[in-house]
Amino acid sequence: MSNILVELSNSMAAATEKAAVSTVLVNGRRRMPASGIAFAPDLILTADHVVEQEDGITILLPDGTQAAAKLAGRDPGSDLAVLRLDGGKERLTPAEPAREARIGQLVLALGRPTDAGIEASLGVVSAMGGPLRTPHGSIDKYIRTDATPYPGFSGGPLVDAEGQVVGVNTSGFGRGVVLTIPAEVAWKVAEQLARSGSVKRGYLGVRSEAVELPDSAQKDLNRKQATGLLLVSVERKSPAEAGKLIVGDILVGIDGQPVPDHDALFAHLTGDVVGKSVPMEVLRGGKPQVFMVEVGARP
Repeated sequence: MSNILVELSNSMAAATEKAAVSTVLVNGRRRMPASGIAFAPDLILTADHVVEQEDGITILLPDGTQAAAKLAGRDPGSDLAVLRLDGGKERLTPAEPAREARIGQLVLALGRPTDAGIEASLGVVSAMGGPLRTPHGSIDKYIRTDATPYPGFSGGPLVDAEGQVVGVNTSGFGRGVVLTIPAEVAWKVAEQLARSGSVKRGYLGVRSEAVELPDSAQKDLNRKQATGLLLVSVERKSPAEAGKLIVGDILVGIDGQPVPDHDALFAHLTGDVVGKSVPMEVLRGGKPQVFMVEVGARP
């Protein structure tokens, strides 16, 4: 007769072993080392706040050897950074990103904070949310778990029972809160950082405040959306002015996606949308109108 607890225990241990070959130690700050995830054979994804220097970074690889690395790119808004092994050496086993997490799912928070080896903490996905405004920008989604984030776990992976990476753990958003950036978001940011060194964030040149939408407006929009953003000022020579947006417009959508609040606005103004002309849906005089606005780049 099989013992389900033994099977579960063996499964989680196997998941830890699988993910451990892609989890490294990152020496990028004077204080405690942190962790990182092999994103490509020569690239490491980690938390931005644990990288306090651009040169002189060292990486302890899973096989116990040490390698030098340099900063390839960083994004304080999502607290993610990418490091590149010196000399373009391909010495890493890239991690496997997982499918979207589910609330109640068993997960393991992993870290390699010392040369003693991998460390793990078991928990479940307790909540998912987003978008979330951060101290330096925003992230589209986040995951919260009850796994214990031991010191040095920032930048390390949250993995599922198959050893695939559900997301990147970080304590860099302040107030003692540890969140996980989902793999789908983290991988997208990492690709941009490896390619260009930074993540573009958009700029419209407006100030706005959230307002409730009357039932008649929601009927005209042909969807349920309780709130939008009332434009209270439009800067001169801004993308919004060039796109014919005016004070009094209520911004309710961007590129076919609802914009009920400021967090949603920031989320829709990140990445490839910068520099492109996108449809902005507004209520003007209570009636829906669409204006094409070329999103500028935030300084």
